[in-house]
Amino acid sequence: MIPDDVTPQDLDKGARNELKTLSKENADGVAQHLAMAARLIDSDPALAHLHAMSAARRAGRIAMVRETLAITAYETGDYALALRELRTYRRISGKDDQLPLMVDSERGVGRPERALELGRSVDRSTLDVPVRVALAIAMSGARLDLGQNEDALTELEIPQLDPKRAFTWSPALFEAYAETLDILGREDEATVWHDRATIAAEALDQSAADDEGETMVVVEEIFEDEDDDDTVTGDEAVQADAEPAEAEAPVRDEGPEAGSREDEADSEPAADEKA
Repeated sequence: MIPDDVTPQDLDKGARNELKTLSKENADGVAQHLAMAARLIDSDPALAHLHAMSAARRAGRIAMVRETLAITAYETGDYALALRELRTYRRISGKDDQLPLMVDSERGVGRPERALELGRSVDRSTLDVPVRVALAIAMSGARLDLGQNEDALTELEIPQLDPKRAFTWSPALFEAYAETLDILGREDEATVWHDRATIAAEALDQSAADDEGETMVVVEEIFEDEDDDDTVTGDEAVQADAEPAEAEAPVRDEGPEAGSREDEADSEPAADEKA
């Protein structure tokens, strides 16, 4: 059931353009289902998933539709379905931008070794920076699943782990680093990075609230930790870039329970038919 206030125009213009191969009536229906999935994904993932499934029945050959179905499946904990749909999305679109979610879905179905293999199968330099960061977090999680805690920390030690600058991906990266330090028993360092994650998130929130076309705000903080040589001083500014991230950070806890289905085939829902 789609509320009367939801229209095809609620889906962003770029996404609507991907539906131009459909008839207008069908494209409008698919757009409404996708808009509902986006509206509900945080508050009611199960219902969002139903809308994504309806969109896939109508437009199963559209990459963006399969991507949406994968994301909602992931959010409901059906990692096997998410992985299958992500493979299909990747095949149709030719893109690697959802590779971090694929790696995390492999973790979800209990295959951390395969997750690491998948993450290593792509040259990371070809990925956009937000995707690169999300992949590092997912790979670190797979290392934790295998008990390779030191290697998990190393996975996160990438150029973007810079406490002086905060982009949209920084809070998740800093927090992942802090949690891994906690696991390694390095509590003092972990506290510093937890604080850095908080400050980065606050800087980004302030930037969004005060956005007037600026791409950066500066926030100064002093971390008081005399025992930590890596402490940030008041002279070290956190720069918050307002550019939106292009990939979601994967889950950080050790491997989630396996999804309800594990299906290796890239089967497609019936395409371009009305629900």
